[in-house]
Amino acid sequence: MSAGPSPLVSVLTPFYNTAPYLAECIESVLAQTRGDFEYLLVDNCSTDGSDDIAAGYAARDPRIRFLRNETFLTQLQNYNHALEAIAPHTRYVKIVQADDAIVPQCLADMIALAEAYPRVGLVSSFRLFGRRLYPRLGLSHTPFVMTGREAGRLTLVDDFYMFGSQTTVMYRADIVRGRRPFYPEHSTFADAEVALEIMLDHDFGFVPQILSFSRDDDASTWGSVRSFDPILLFEILALHRYGASFLTPDEHSAASAAHEKEYRRFLAECWLRRFPPAFWDYHRAGLATIGRGLRRSDLVGPALAVAADYLLQPKTVGAALLRRLRRRGAPPSSVEPDVRMGSA
Repeated sequence: MSAGPSPLVSVLTPFYNTAPYLAECIESVLAQTRGDFEYLLVDNCSTDGSDDIAAGYAARDPRIRFLRNETFLTQLQNYNHALEAIAPHTRYVKIVQADDAIVPQCLADMIALAEAYPRVGLVSSFRLFGRRLYPRLGLSHTPFVMTGREAGRLTLVDDFYMFGSQTTVMYRADIVRGRRPFYPEHSTFADAEVALEIMLDHDFGFVPQILSFSRDDDASTWGSVRSFDPILLFEILALHRYGASFLTPDEHSAASAAHEKEYRRFLAECWLRRFPPAFWDYHRAGLATIGRGLRRSDLVGPALAVAADYLLQPKTVGAALLRRLRRRGAPPSSVEPDVRMGSA
């Protein structure tokens, strides 16, 4: 049961008031077929008994370290705080969010790929998000590796997001130790930014198995912003920050123009449909991270175009809105990429 003096993997579950789900999460980690890990449970001043659940497991399994924060932190601060506590010689880091779970072979399959390809800095896999499978890929059963540039281009040009959530991926520990803080604490999409920044210098690996489960409800992190339609905002921010690094100048210019047109039209639709202030606060905050504002005057032109389309092409516009509503709330991924397969 003991991880020994130098566990291969640091698994972390930072949590705050997740008593209904925490035991399921912990049990999924303890059920791993590969046992050479340490498990950090980091309590962010919970008040619902989550700390007692974690302490009980720590008392029964020597691989578990239970840490309590002295003061309440934001979610990203808590994640960064937990990452700074990993053992000094572990080679991999796996976050399992407190309302998620991983399958028994998760660590073994991810480690096997990472060990076979030392240039891989981040390993991902299929996941179930509620009852839906992500990413939506048609792949063989063979793990594959692609360059970071290819992975970044798929994200920025083809709007195909393969990284998933924090629970979906595994990082090399030296990358985690080399970033302080690991997650940018004022970012709207911190885990996605980190994934793209890792792709600047490392390869990407994918295990074509369902290795994790993410809860899809209003209490989850994604559920709390789902009604704000965050995907188009993510695409705008990602292109602004990383387009020049992953794309040619022509690709960057064309992708930026296309996404900007779609985003402005989307905001104009939301304006005409009188979306609530919280929606606009969310998008203003995201745009502010790249130095952009959001003014009503910017939406007048696109709104007039949308209104004209409603009058001239009601069926076409209605079908487009229905497609958007179906897409709404789902993590980014909409196309099947042309990837190179390789044995892992």
